[in-house]
Amino acid sequence: MPELTPKVSTPKRSVHLSDPRALRAYAHPTRMKLVGLLRVEGPFTATRAAELTGESVASCSYHLRMLAKYGLVEEAEGGQGREKPWRATAQYTNWQNADGEAANALSTAMAERYFEHMTHAIETRHQLPSEWRQVEWFGDDVVYLTAAELGDLRERFSVLLESYGERFDDSSRRPPGAEPVTVLRVAFRNRRGEAAS
Repeated sequence: MPELTPKVSTPKRSVHLSDPRALRAYAHPTRMKLVGLLRVEGPFTATRAAELTGESVASCSYHLRMLAKYGLVEEAEGGQGREKPWRATAQYTNWQNADGEAANALSTAMAERYFEHMTHAIETRHQLPSEWRQVEWFGDDVVYLTAAELGDLRERFSVLLESYGERFDDSSRRPPGAEPVTVLRVAFRNRRGEAAS
């Protein structure tokens, strides 16, 4: 296996996956967890990855190499051997317009990960200060849109979220009290014609 060359570039906004092998590789729960952790807490080594995930160092090292193979992570500066740090190559992963069984499997795996995160948030929300409990938002809306209008809504929502984007990499831009907040972006043609709640 060729030696991976450390990179020092700034992470991209998004990395796009279209190769079915890359889609299947990323659909692994440990790999999704590692990329998510690297985006928020990285860079870190396989040893630190093992502490954060509960996996073995060897397992984390293997998964990090697989993620690097498909451009989702890369070596960061410093360290040697198993103590080399890794970092995410982008803030987001997308597989928009990717079709087929591998894309569907990744979308399903990601939906399961979203559900896991939401369930954890609900189960632990009693530990939050009341100011956070009062503003958390769980719900759904059914609206009647054309495909073009849904595309426009997606774009406007992305622009709104982007206005907070500079805070991700630059903690000096975060106001006092700012905490990480997961905002799920999910919109789909409702073939059942019913609200979830």
